[in-house]
Amino acid sequence: MKYGFTKEMDIPYEKVIEQAREALKKEGFGILTEIDVKEKMKEKLGLDMKKYIILGACNPLNAYKAILAEENIGLMLPCNVIVYEKGSKTVLSVIRPTAAMQMVDNVELQKVAEVVEVQLKKAFDAIQ
Repeated sequence: MKYGFTKEMDIPYEKVIEQAREALKKEGFGILTEIDVKEKMKEKLGLDMKKYIILGACNPLNAYKAILAEENIGLMLPCNVIVYEKGSKTVLSVIRPTAAMQMVDNVELQKVAEVVEVQLKKAFDAIQ
């Protein structure tokens, strides 16, 4: 996937979410938003679907630097991390900030995105 890092694992869904929270915290990220898509689809549309969660992760210092570099970048924050069921496996995907920021022509912002991507990749790699 060009816009994210993705892997399938033989680890229970809830365990992957727990590991993701811990790994993100270790890399300096907080979880600003948490959307239980399965729950929302049931609540709003009466539809059943597989377990699927979106975690909105933010590193405060890098978010600050990004906003200084590009005031409207808040349209693309926070960094999304998703976990969902795929058959008997659990899938983890993390956004690649460098890919997401390519549509913004700003060298300073790209530098921040590179730092954030290294941190997110470390968190991603720690989940196994």
